[in-house]
Amino acid sequence: MNHIFDFFFGQYATYNTVDVVLEIIAVIFGFLSVWYSKQNKILVFPTGMISTLIFVYLLLKWELLGDMMINAYYFIMSVYGWCFWAKKVDQTHVTPISTTTIKEKQASVAIFIATLIFVFTVYKTFDKWTSWVAYVDALTTAIFFVGMWLMAKRKIENWIFWIIGDIISVPLYFYKGFTFTSFQYLGFTVIAIYGYLAWKKLLNNNKVTV
Repeated sequence: MNHIFDFFFGQYATYNTVDVVLEIIAVIFGFLSVWYSKQNKILVFPTGMISTLIFVYLLLKWELLGDMMINAYYFIMSVYGWCFWAKKVDQTHVTPISTTTIKEKQASVAIFIATLIFVFTVYKTFDKWTSWVAYVDALTTAIFFVGMWLMAKRKIENWIFWIIGDIISVPLYFYKGFTFTSFQYLGFTVIAIYGYLAWKKLLNNNKVTV
């Protein structure tokens, strides 16, 4: 039993207690954020902002630049998404769930490529492009940047990017030594699948209503 515990949590023996507690709090609010997103509720943004702020601090301290940039971007896009979701299209209805347009698909490709270039530049500048982890970091950062942008615009395709990015992040964060965060992404993967199905149902119902 001790061997199993050490395998999953042994790395935390060298961490400050405050940092471990902060990571757990960030994970809890992260779960709340994804759950509210699945429910199509605007609380996705304030809960997500609390989680991302904590992770920005922790990841900067742990010198995980790619992950830190993801969370800093999440925070910025959460502000945008909060305003976008709250915006009313008429006197009684807020911006609805929809599918991406051709222009939005083109923008998604542009965001993906630009993010890859940006992350590569930052990692090279700080001499962090030193292992295969950097390549995966760049890929997941680009995937999550597109996913967050689409979620902020209430596009159903955001879930596809979250699912792919979450699946990659589960073993990645475990390898990096952040077991709680790895478990978080495992949970995110499950919720994201249900989130996609829930949004698809809402989208189809809206089409029938219209």
